Amino acid sequence: MAFNLGALDATLAAAAGEDAALLRELRAAFLESAARQLDLLKRARCDGNWHVAAMRLKGLAASFHAEDLLQAAETALLAAPGEPMAIREVEAVLARFSRDSRIR
Repeated sequence: MAFNLGALDATLAAAAGEDAALLRELRAAFLESAARQLDLLKRARCDGNWHVAAMRLKGLAASFHAEDLLQAAETALLAAPGEPMAIREVEAVLARFSRDSRIR
């Protein structure tokens, strides 16, 4: 999967304007929220909990125009609860975003 931060970066930049501190804060809030939903996915033991966590992750991704995360959340929605490949896909997207955020 190609990693594209363009739309996500544009959304964050539009919200923060020229305020670099606000941009960092928005990035951190996005990552924190996504990590929380990933944790819920990892702990989900039933269809309902899995579905709620995946839908929240998908909503977060859509709100921030994070296309890669949106795709990973959609994969999770189609997977069985606890599916390791779905979890690893979300982890990989968040790891790439975290790594890129530290560079900036």
